[in-house]
Amino acid sequence: MAPKHHPTPLSGGDRKALTKELGRARAMTTILAGQAAEARAKGEALIRQADKLLCESWNERLWADGGPIDPSPTVDQAINGGFASLEIECSRCKTRRDVDLAVLRHPPTTFVHDLAGRLRCSKCAKAGRRPSATLLQLISRPRLAAPET
Repeated sequence: MAPKHHPTPLSGGDRKALTKELGRARAMTTILAGQAAEARAKGEALIRQADKLLCESWNERLWADGGPIDPSPTVDQAINGGFASLEIECSRCKTRRDVDLAVLRHPPTTFVHDLAGRLRCSKCAKAGRRPSATLLQLISRPRLAAPET
């Protein structure tokens, strides 16, 4: 967007007043941009906290009821809440393993409980069987920070 053109007034007093008002406007934009960044950071922290509480609540309901509970958090909500892994158990051989949610080839809007029918035991798959996995819980792991460049 092109900068707004302010025609320069002819008189000295008007030029000074215009310069003063332009300075105030520039200072105000800096202040408002800082407030917007601060509000955005607070909002993102609240969303992260809400996602964490949603995952903890789902884990507790899963433990209490013993099966995949609908509704569940989405994959991106789980990752944002700090729960980057899902613990599963093979329904046939009872082998437990952790699945990294970030590397799954599913859209991030997929619900975690929908993964129950899609995840398979790799140990049993080698034996020619494809039993479905049982969801046990979302696992809280610290997210690795992106490398600084």
